[in-house]
Amino acid sequence: MSISQTLEVGIGLILVYYLLGSIVSWITQMLLESQQTRGKVLQDYLHKIAGDKTVDLTNLPQMKALQPIRYKNVFGVFGANTEAKMIEKIPVGTLVDAFFDISGLTNPTTVDAAELKNIVGALPESEGKAAMLKWIDQGVYSVNGLRGRANDYFTGILDQAANKFKANARSFVILLSILVTLVLGTDSIQLAKTLWQNAELRAVTAGQANLLVQQGGQLNIDQIIAELDKLSLVQLTWWQLSGALPAETTAGDWVGFFFLKFIGLGLTALAVSQGSSFWYDLLKKVTARGGGSGSSDSGASG
Repeated sequence: MSISQTLEVGIGLILVYYLLGSIVSWITQMLLESQQTRGKVLQDYLHKIAGDKTVDLTNLPQMKALQPIRYKNVFGVFGANTEAKMIEKIPVGTLVDAFFDISGLTNPTTVDAAELKNIVGALPESEGKAAMLKWIDQGVYSVNGLRGRANDYFTGILDQAANKFKANARSFVILLSILVTLVLGTDSIQLAKTLWQNAELRAVTAGQANLLVQQGGQLNIDQIIAELDKLSLVQLTWWQLSGALPAETTAGDWVGFFFLKFIGLGLTALAVSQGSSFWYDLLKKVTARGGGSGSSDSGASG
């Protein structure tokens, strides 16, 4: 068994995973941004803090300044039609200041516990209100003391919101990876066999991989499609079934075929769901190991 041949097969597989992962990443970004998913998740966690005053909180000048500006819709690119979208990220210090502004606690004038309770008690029901009342009951009687506790508390809330968004996005990537794999019918086992048996194909994919690494790997959707088109010999679609169907028509042959097909598609979906950045980093490592060119015995077909 040729080590260089095995490496070239690996490069071919990684290249396919990288390109399919790039498609998944692009679609994911477009859909999540269009649906303002990150902003909606953050809004839910802000509601935990401010309750019915969430709108007042997000309408403060320092908060509105954090709204990202994006195209109004998919057609906005043609006329530079943009608008402010939902807030997606908030520095914890800004959130603390904004919360104290709507709470009436911005002025650090010395107040006693009873006055603090009255001010905080006037807030609508929320986890933020309950936390502040508990801190007062625990002996935090100064505005600055409450501000320090709120800073730590809000840091945790923002981290929870970020982790929630990541979990949602991860689930979407996995589902989309499965969908892309099924639509294209990209079977890792069949793909590896094709690469192993075709030295010319291995050389083509190795050269394409090296070129992508040299260019930095930053591709837009048009470039991704162009790169996939160059990989037509790799047979990314269900057309690859034409040369992979069982020669015999016995039940055992068909069961084995469908079992391997299921495993091959599953491996592809699992690989693609790791993300394009993962495969690009790995592609850089394996192409560097391969010396940036085809191996001297790449003519062997195995």
